[in-house]
Amino acid sequence: MARILAIDYGKRRTGLAVTDELQIIAGGLTTVDTKNLLDYILSYIGKEPVERIVVGLPKQMNNEPSENMCRIEPFVNRLRKLVKIPVEYYDERFTSVLAHQAMLQSGIGKMARRNKELVDEISATIILQSYMESRRMRFEK
Repeated sequence: MARILAIDYGKRRTGLAVTDELQIIAGGLTTVDTKNLLDYILSYIGKEPVERIVVGLPKQMNNEPSENMCRIEPFVNRLRKLVKIPVEYYDERFTSVLAHQAMLQSGIGKMARRNKELVDEISATIILQSYMESRRMRFEK
């Protein structure tokens, strides 16, 4: 089996998470400057087997796309042209809030919780874990 890569796309920084090869658990990979994101992804999938890329879909509470969608959509379109694997969106609402809660519950100190790169990486991990759980639920029905 190959990995699944998740992207929490941001204007300045982007959090990345990846599954293990058996797709059992999601783990944070890194945070990358968004301007270097495409190069990083192409390099990563050149070294590691990746079967799918999941991109956080930013939506507002009323289900309308958030302002970040105008940056994400051109990136995803370009990525789809460059890679031969599926690239799909997955709802990312509340992932930043959940990331902060996870950091609090894990006992991470106040200064570390201000680390926006760590928040982005944890958010990507939450997107990926939620995606994997939704897939399992679909297959179990």
